Amino acid sequence: MKNQATGIFYDGNSSVPQEVVFLFDSNVATLVFEVSNGTTYQWKCSEIVFKKTGSKLSFRHKVEVSQNGYTTDSKFIDEVLTFTKKKGQYGWYQSLLDLGTTIHLGLAVVILAIIGLCYLYAIPWVAEKSVVLIPEEYDTKLGDTFFEQNVIFSSIDSSKTKALNEFAKELKLNNTKQLKFSVVDSEIVNAFALPDGNIVVYTGILDSMQNYDELVGLLGHEAAHVNHRHSMKMLCRNLSGYLFVSAILGDVNGIMATIGNNINSLQSLSFSREFEHQADVEGFNVLVINKINPIGMANLFKRLENKNYISMPQFLSSHPMTEDRITFMEKRIKTKKFQIEDNQKLKNLFQKMKK
Repeated sequence: MKNQATGIFYDGNSSVPQEVVFLFDSNVATLVFEVSNGTTYQWKCSEIVFKKTGSKLSFRHKVEVSQNGYTTDSKFIDEVLTFTKKKGQYGWYQSLLDLGTTIHLGLAVVILAIIGLCYLYAIPWVAEKSVVLIPEEYDTKLGDTFFEQNVIFSSIDSSKTKALNEFAKELKLNNTKQLKFSVVDSEIVNAFALPDGNIVVYTGILDSMQNYDELVGLLGHEAAHVNHRHSMKMLCRNLSGYLFVSAILGDVNGIMATIGNNINSLQSLSFSREFEHQADVEGFNVLVINKINPIGMANLFKRLENKNYISMPQFLSSHPMTEDRITFMEKRIKTKKFQIEDNQKLKNLFQKMKK
């Protein structure tokens, strides 16, 4: 079946449009037309890219890409599009354009939602998991730098720091790297772990404790953060947008620089519920392994829950202390088997830190 229509053609040699008559023969799948100088073009449909925009059908040659034309003849357009759909030459992009404005807006909303979800959840998750690509030596460098720039100029209580390190030496903390402990003289109820194994405890949180088993639970909790590189994971998660772009560009130096520039975020990191739960469980396990009453973990949580008594410590700042978290620990105490042995040395060291 043959169909013809008047249209415009550009030969690629001149910017001047030429009015021609296009003849479409569906029997041989060919588009034929003649230009003003007498040259006849015969394009096979398989060599043509068709694109319908509004009431206009544009087409260009796949090889001679500078040669193109268009027509607005509706009957001709319908004939060509019907043929291309039948022969499977109708592109996905054209099919998408045919869906209409309402569908386009709906798809745009869906795409934006997917992008938003990826940015908020997928990219941070990937960044967190990508910490394995960062050498642990960088944890040491990062933690040392933060300690030198921030903690070393604090009022460190040398006597209590010595007692805390002796206290920690008596414990099996399941640590995968060497741990170093410092006690900072401050009323702030706070404790945090740096990625290099430095664990800083403020006298404010020590003063709030009533028994050495609470301190063991705290140290076990913080040691878990170090063991599982929680600080690095959360730092990468918080910086995921920058790190994602650097990773896509293959800029490893850019990744390291971005993390380094945000070193002061280490102290204020808020761990995810997953990380806090993991640290709670391992803190409990440390108490059990050392034959210390795990009720100390629950007692510490109860004391920290009372906001009128002490302020919320930073190591628990990812979310408020809840009954669910305390209930979980009490249930664990009831369901797990453990032995308790009074440790006079730990008790004495704890009392020394309380003075």
